[in-house]
Amino acid sequence: MAKKFVYFFGDGKAEGNAGMKNFLGGKGANLAEMTNLGIPVPPGFTISTEVCDLYYKNKNKYPAGLEEEVASHLQKLETLMGKKLGDPVDPLLVSVRSGAAISMPGMMDTVLNLGLNEKAVNGLIKKTGNERFAWDAYRRFIQMYGDVVMGVPHEEYEEILHKMRKLKKVQNDIDLRPADLQEVVKKFKALYKNHTKQDFPENPKTQLWGAINAVFGSWNNSRAIKYRQINDIKGLLGTAVNVQCMVFGNFGEDSGTGVCFTRDPSTGQNLFYGEYLINAQGEDVVAGIRTPQHISKLKNKNPAIYNQLLQFRSNLEKHYKDMQDMEFTVQQGILYLLQTRTGKRTGPAAINIAVDMVKEKLITEEEAVMRVSPEQLDQLLHPMIDPKAKKVLKALAKGLNASPGAASGQIVFDAAEAEKWAKEGKKILLVRRETSPDDIGGMHVSQGILTSTGGMTSHAAVVARGMGTPCVAGCKEMVISGNTATILGKKYKQGSWLTIDGSTGEVFDGEVSLILPKISGNFKTFLSWTDKIRHSAERKGISGKGFGVRTNADLPGDAKTARDFGAEGIGLCRTEHMFFDKEKLDIFQEMIVAEDVDTRKKVLKKLGVLQKKDFKGIFKAMNGLPVTIRLLDPPLHEFVPKTKQDIQRLSEKTGVSVKKLVTKTESLHELNPMLGHRGCRLGITYPEIYDMQVDAIMNAACEAAKEGVKVHPEIMIPLVGTQNELSILRKNAEAVIKTVFEKKKMTVDYKIGTMIEIPRAALVADKIAEVADFFSFGTNDLTQMTFGYSRDDAGVFLPDYLEKNVLEKDPFQVLDQEGVGQMVEFGVSRGRSTKPNLKTGICGEHGGEPSSVEFCYNVGLNYVSCSPYRVPIARLAGAQAIIRARKKK
Repeated sequence: MAKKFVYFFGDGKAEGNAGMKNFLGGKGANLAEMTNLGIPVPPGFTISTEVCDLYYKNKNKYPAGLEEEVASHLQKLETLMGKKLGDPVDPLLVSVRSGAAISMPGMMDTVLNLGLNEKAVNGLIKKTGNERFAWDAYRRFIQMYGDVVMGVPHEEYEEILHKMRKLKKVQNDIDLRPADLQEVVKKFKALYKNHTKQDFPENPKTQLWGAINAVFGSWNNSRAIKYRQINDIKGLLGTAVNVQCMVFGNFGEDSGTGVCFTRDPSTGQNLFYGEYLINAQGEDVVAGIRTPQHISKLKNKNPAIYNQLLQFRSNLEKHYKDMQDMEFTVQQGILYLLQTRTGKRTGPAAINIAVDMVKEKLITEEEAVMRVSPEQLDQLLHPMIDPKAKKVLKALAKGLNASPGAASGQIVFDAAEAEKWAKEGKKILLVRRETSPDDIGGMHVSQGILTSTGGMTSHAAVVARGMGTPCVAGCKEMVISGNTATILGKKYKQGSWLTIDGSTGEVFDGEVSLILPKISGNFKTFLSWTDKIRHSAERKGISGKGFGVRTNADLPGDAKTARDFGAEGIGLCRTEHMFFDKEKLDIFQEMIVAEDVDTRKKVLKKLGVLQKKDFKGIFKAMNGLPVTIRLLDPPLHEFVPKTKQDIQRLSEKTGVSVKKLVTKTESLHELNPMLGHRGCRLGITYPEIYDMQVDAIMNAACEAAKEGVKVHPEIMIPLVGTQNELSILRKNAEAVIKTVFEKKKMTVDYKIGTMIEIPRAALVADKIAEVADFFSFGTNDLTQMTFGYSRDDAGVFLPDYLEKNVLEKDPFQVLDQEGVGQMVEFGVSRGRSTKPNLKTGICGEHGGEPSSVEFCYNVGLNYVSCSPYRVPIARLAGAQAIIRARKKK
């Protein structure tokens, strides 16, 4: 039996259904479903997505038998309608439209009114008695066919129409008379011939196959490819082609067309939402050729049609159990539905619709959780540019959307200056070539951060995301010279206003109106469902239930923000970030340049008092929840002064000569600092540094516990590659802890573990687990070392790698499951072969990226940890991972 490629729908019966989206595309499957439901749908047939797949595999050749199958279904359609394609007396006209399994609105091609020619247009005039309608349909067909099938520029057709309107002194196309439109048709045909060197086709079968070819061809047009890249749409066979009997909204004042949503797609309110036009075809609404009217006005204009639409709205939403986007046409008082699909919606609308539909008992809580994407949830967490303002804005430049949200501020080029301006109450936008750890103070007080270099995992991007500060990184069109930024020739001096949109990477001139998204009670309700799913997850072979979400937080304020967002502990507290406070940095620099151990210990004692205060604040903010504190990780050279003025100031403070300080600073320089004297290597070389930090942590824990705070400190030793490194440092830490407990005359529960961020550590995880209470995978460095890419320099070549498909995703943004992920999985497996109940988590940037969160759940991690503003997204992604895993069983 021959393979079936074409599926018919019409006369209340269809060969397909809604479950066949992969083969019929969303449009074709839903046309079939609506037909089976008895909804008035113009009949037609769908050529499956498999044909598209084969068309490209066979170098633009169709599978054998397709032409005969299409001809058979066309004949069936003609018989049903009592009309023939191209008939000079009573012509059948059809539309040819695309439709992939996942909606890609406007990305692929459509041709309407196909089947008209010189003879058929006259037959249509005689049959309908409406000369204007017939010529209007013909000119539309020539324009669409010429543009879509043959590449004749759309704007040249529009120019002909514009000149005719001007000549006839009318504003709109609907005011042109039949004779005017007949003249337009002649000019359109002449334009077509001028571009294609051939006459406009008269044969309707030639027209049909030309349109089918164009629709299949549009699957790989540039905008469709870009849309799939942006929306991460993969694994589809291609587009289907829907050939459907035309119905006409441009028949006269008793006809029209429109688009409507069963609920408001902006807010999610359960209100009928949409627009319509009288005496128009569908593209008039979509293209903005005329200003449509709100759907509510149809109630007065034609109450019977309006009530029918309300009934279809109710029936379709109940049937599909989701908000629907419907297209309709009214021809001479008769309503037809041309399409229904799941409606696109904003983040707030997605939350409200999901929660409301659970209340209405249309869907379950689990179904509601799967209805909201992490990207939609993200919209509720950051300021954004007022959509009303954005309609009239034009971006100056575009960089990387490094940290979401929008910010307006006066630009400042120096972090210290930014702090001064902020104290004066000014809104600051910190503009730098790239930020460094020294800039943390200025970054903290800035509304947003804009850099001309750097990538998605640059310092600016990572820190900004941790702070929840909007950031645009790597804006190459911006050139910084002194206190001036030049963007495409325009100079912006310090104090000028700029606005950035960290969600899109766009940069705008001046101060732009921003709004805070409204987080309703539905948001809290929705996230409580994600937590219920995560906490109840059974974990085979893993001690305990559930899948946790922690946060990366370095200061008490960050911890409080994260807890407000639902964090269940701290998975990474980076102690070095505490040192960038001016008072602590001065002391830390004094420690670095100390000339002997005793001096160093004396200085560290002062620093320990300040660190203890920070740790205590974090323990209080996370009362009852675990707090994982990473001991010093970066190399010391990152903290030393670099300018002559700063070196002179340190010399005056410490009494060490400038010459000695310069020598000391130069001695700390490393050719490859990421692989140099850092992490646990510092702890072994300078044990007094780690001893001070452990002492501060445990003193803070004991003091907080005495005040009634439930503390769960977890001390994490970074960059371990051998068991001996961790053994030595654990022994040192335990000695310090014992002393603290003796002095405080009390104990608290604690854990000592390590970051697995060196490939060797993953390979010998069974050995390391012997002296570790937990593992936390630092996937930023693990990615860097597994790939051999410098995180700070990869931005030079990664864009080319992504464009040329060397890599599918930036591995610093999305965990490389094939390589780095295997290191994680291997490390978990080897670690638990030694300690079956070993607790494991992830604390790299990947901890808040949805696909990476799902991988972490599937390989058995107990928790993920991410920046505070990514916590709600990780909560959702974790719940969705659990639901998907259940369905696979």
